[in-house]
Amino acid sequence: MLDRRPSHDDLIDHLVRSTALQRGEATRVVLDVLAYFDETTEEFVRRRHRELQAAGAVNSEIFERIAAELPHRAVAPPELSLRQLRRIVYG
Repeated sequence: MLDRRPSHDDLIDHLVRSTALQRGEATRVVLDVLAYFDETTEEFVRRRHRELQAAGAVNSEIFERIAAELPHRAVAPPELSLRQLRRIVYG
């Protein structure tokens, strides 16, 4: 069966040439970065909520911070209200 995943060999080769990374390490870096940017808005909001809550922040701070972070994502989602953010987390 054909592998339909896009190849990132050129990027991996570039990282191996331009850094001290070995090929396996460079491959993991590329896959980690792609996974990070593959995260949906909802996944990002839930993940950040868990992270900030675990760090001791309270919801009023958490949702304000997430709202401030969203426009800086690689592909910024439409602006979401604090209520919309809460609904993503709590349903």
